[in-house]
Amino acid sequence: MKDFRLTDWLPTTKKEMELRGWDYVDVILFSGDAYVDHPSFGAAVIGRVLEAEGYRVAIVPQPDWHGDFRDFKKLGRPRLWFGVAPGCMDSMVNKYTANRRLRSEDAYSPDGRHDLRPEYPTIVYSQILKRLYPDVPVILGGIEASLRRLTHYDYWQERFRPSILCDSGADMIIYGMGEKAVVEISNHLQMAIEDGNAHLDYAEDGTARVGLKAFRDVITHGHCVPQTVSIYNKEDIPGGIVADDLILHAHETCLKDMKAQAENFRHIEEESNKYHAQRIIQPIGGRYVVVNPPYPPMTQDEIDHSFDLPYTRLPHPKYKGKRIPAYEMIKFSVNLHRGCFGGCAFCTISAHQGKFIVNRSKESILKEVRQITEMPDFKGNLSDLGGPSANMYGMKGKNLKACERCKRPSCIHPEICPNLNTDHTALLDIYHAVDALPGIKRSYIGSGVRYDLLLHDAKDARINQVNAEYTRELITRHVSGRLKVAPEHTSDRVLELMRKPSFRQFGEFKDIFDRINRESGLRQQIIPYFISSHPGCTEEDMAELAVLTKRMDFQLEQVQDFTPTPMTVSTEAWATGYHPYTLEPVYSAKSPREKLAQRMFFFWYKPEEQQKIKAELRRIGRTDLADKLFDRTRPMEWNKKGNAHYDLEGRRHRPEDRSGHSRRTFSKGENREQASADRACSKSAERERFLQNPRREAGDGRNRAMRRRNSGKS
Repeated sequence: MKDFRLTDWLPTTKKEMELRGWDYVDVILFSGDAYVDHPSFGAAVIGRVLEAEGYRVAIVPQPDWHGDFRDFKKLGRPRLWFGVAPGCMDSMVNKYTANRRLRSEDAYSPDGRHDLRPEYPTIVYSQILKRLYPDVPVILGGIEASLRRLTHYDYWQERFRPSILCDSGADMIIYGMGEKAVVEISNHLQMAIEDGNAHLDYAEDGTARVGLKAFRDVITHGHCVPQTVSIYNKEDIPGGIVADDLILHAHETCLKDMKAQAENFRHIEEESNKYHAQRIIQPIGGRYVVVNPPYPPMTQDEIDHSFDLPYTRLPHPKYKGKRIPAYEMIKFSVNLHRGCFGGCAFCTISAHQGKFIVNRSKESILKEVRQITEMPDFKGNLSDLGGPSANMYGMKGKNLKACERCKRPSCIHPEICPNLNTDHTALLDIYHAVDALPGIKRSYIGSGVRYDLLLHDAKDARINQVNAEYTRELITRHVSGRLKVAPEHTSDRVLELMRKPSFRQFGEFKDIFDRINRESGLRQQIIPYFISSHPGCTEEDMAELAVLTKRMDFQLEQVQDFTPTPMTVSTEAWATGYHPYTLEPVYSAKSPREKLAQRMFFFWYKPEEQQKIKAELRRIGRTDLADKLFDRTRPMEWNKKGNAHYDLEGRRHRPEDRSGHSRRTFSKGENREQASADRACSKSAERERFLQNPRREAGDGRNRAMRRRNSGKS
């Protein structure tokens, strides 16, 4: 591996600037994350893209926001602009769980420390910069600002907030993936300096610098840069308000009328997913937030350029001996594409990256893999060849003109679009090329797999054959013991609100997974992810989820409560009480009691949860589900000849293929002893009926002892 010098990273201190022979910088980026020079970390990408255009860029990672603000002063004033990139994750999601509890660590900080960034760093950093340098333009980027560009619900403050430009005092937002916008803005400002713009500022040594007057003259009131957001007085809106503009309900209206906010969001999401979008304008406090339409999707050459820049792929040397959890997760992984056309109602990927898939070339991917093989601690196994979804690489519309007219947020819900090419050939070619490289033992798929794409019955028999080959190769060669999939729920009604396929498709895919494992002599796990407390989900839905997943022999661990994050359909339904597309009322579990009442059904197999579950089922009048969930009279039967199981309707049958020993899939945290204990259940129906009515014969000491044993108490 190459021996790196300190100057191979973008400078973070005055000393590092001097090592490069710099006495000024053009752009200074303040990041809420540790500085990892890797294409998966946003500040590094933006810095490297600008560097490739000839600009001098410095990064100040995780500046101290207390005291005298020395970290904000140490590099002085930039020649062009300050950038605030709060991190790869929303700072509040990164810090707190759905129940507002502190997470165990900050994945993007050295040693997982929680005290290295404030809450809402976008706002905190911007306000400090405006206090210290009121005349220097401040541009916001990253997911935190991107998803807060218009009126949005803040789960942690429990209220609707205006555009983050209002709270931060910044001058502009670049939303989505920002490579094109930062270059265009910087080029226009550089041209203004070269042309001697009348509004320029000058340092004591005569160096021309961009101040707010020049920035407004050249950018916000001059060139309408795509994919940017600014605030204007009505008379200053470039070109004025025209018929083609999409005018949203005012922020003040949304605070009073939840239907108005829900209606706003539908327009915002539709425009975010259109190839040719309209300009969006929202009034607020007598001014107007103007959202310019996004750029067209990047070309393959453009995304290759971004990934092929001279990243060291390492944390900055200042972190020597410290662990950055997020880096440890991705350092041996490769991102194949951007974008996701799944359109899941609770997900922000399409809102930030768009629904159109932008693929890297095979050459760019192989170049990155070769770099990984040269890393000293690489043992030959790639942890992930994936992306926002594992198996969307190379997919697009057959008729691109039809895609340009489409405003559907999802290409695969409520059903797969007939115009979508679901061919997995290009992805298989990538897998084969990577696996053939010297130094590669195995390449695994750690990203979530969309099994609905694998099960889709295309009209082209060749595509169906290729997709079947992909499924077999995925399961036999690219699973490191556990394959992650995300059915998210079992209720088709809830799944419709989530924009996810029917749970029956998960059952079909699991059957295929188990069959291929049997045929190949493998003993692998399928790990399903589920969400509780999603809008529309009730305790009854969760009880049915518990019964169905038990019948499939799962004891769930990969689960979470729904977390309302800005700019998703699910969050808008949760916060307003109305679905943005129908404006019909939607129930949501909001109180801690309601949310815990749903979450406990994930853990029906834990003794400490069972009495609470039975009490809840009695409360909602579904004791029939308790009979199914805690049925001690019909244990799962499994032996060397085959594994008896239940289908989704509860019918018991044996697998058609009995050629091998039965293979039971164990979920995370489960072991044979626990499974054996589950099967060694009660021998009498009377005992189970007693458990359903623990108050009966409460004076009988023998029954009280039985009750203590079954509740886990001695």
